[in-house]
Amino acid sequence: MEDSIKIDNRRDFGLWAIEVAKMIVSEQGFELASAARDGSEDDVRAAGNALGQAITNALMEVYDGLLEGAPEQ
Repeated sequence: MEDSIKIDNRRDFGLWAIEVAKMIVSEQGFELASAARDGSEDDVRAAGNALGQAITNALMEVYDGLLEGAPEQ
């Protein structure tokens, strides 16, 4: 995600998570469904891996945001 947002509470986090999930499903879910319908087993595997990577990237993004400004140990 390119834009920074400020998450101050659980509701803000929930809204962020919903928007990110929508974005991931719209981008990667279509690719996975398309590969399942028309592609080879390797195409499905690659699309599934891309979906998993998009989820991982979103989780790491929020984790990194939580660490911003935190004292280093």
